[in-house]
Amino acid sequence: MTRKERAQKAIAALRVAIPQPETELAYTDPFELIVAVALSAQCTDERVNKVTPDLFARFPDVQAMADTTPEELFPFIRSISYPNNKSKHLVGMANMIVHDFGGDVPSSIDDLVKLPGVGRKTAQVVASVAFDVDALPVDTHVFRVSNRIGLAENANTPTKVERQLKAALPQADWSEGHHLLILHGRYTCTARSPKCASCNVSPVCRYFKKLQALPQTLNGLDKKRGKYYCKTRKHYFDVPDEVSDRAGTVQLACPKCGSMNVFVTATGHTTKRVKDYRV
Repeated sequence: MTRKERAQKAIAALRVAIPQPETELAYTDPFELIVAVALSAQCTDERVNKVTPDLFARFPDVQAMADTTPEELFPFIRSISYPNNKSKHLVGMANMIVHDFGGDVPSSIDDLVKLPGVGRKTAQVVASVAFDVDALPVDTHVFRVSNRIGLAENANTPTKVERQLKAALPQADWSEGHHLLILHGRYTCTARSPKCASCNVSPVCRYFKKLQALPQTLNGLDKKRGKYYCKTRKHYFDVPDEVSDRAGTVQLACPKCGSMNVFVTATGHTTKRVKDYRV
């Protein structure tokens, strides 16, 4: 299956699971959106949505935020990650919008990234959501999910993931695909303990296929004889070695023979791990 074919099937499955993919940030206009997106960096949308009502009540438009100081704005976003830097960025951003863009949030990605505190991801989100620009920003969820499913391959940076996703998906699907992948990563393909058993993308997911190929549970092990069991040499031991497999994933190995065919005696579960993409 090619990446384009896999992407087509994955997006089709996600459309069924998530019929209305859209941002979960609360906003009423482009100004509120860009503020909310800037605040959401390394912070949850849920937390941002708790903060912004009071923030926007005090600073209802870009001019009001431009006229304040970082020190006055800080208490309103104190519970957000990195509030000191974000206070400075928001005031600086509002001033640039007022003085350089006539008080209107710019609609192009190239202009948006000129604003203080606005990186490529934030710019693409705002351009896509507020101005219907075809964009495919890559956050931690999109990065993880794309690599797991196989929509990106050997893509170890957000830029590489973005490039490969855009090559795999039709441009008309970029913005929708962004939201589908985010929501899938937020609620199903989570960083820890992904819900593979209930995931309708699993038939085309490379990560799930690799999980299915892991050795089955080995029953009848005697944990009194050691913490680990090497199935290759058929012996128990307590202190394993660590080696990197061909995918670069660190695995536990038998200290005698170097085999990675190792099991935990207390559970019978394999110690082998599938390469993951949590960031």
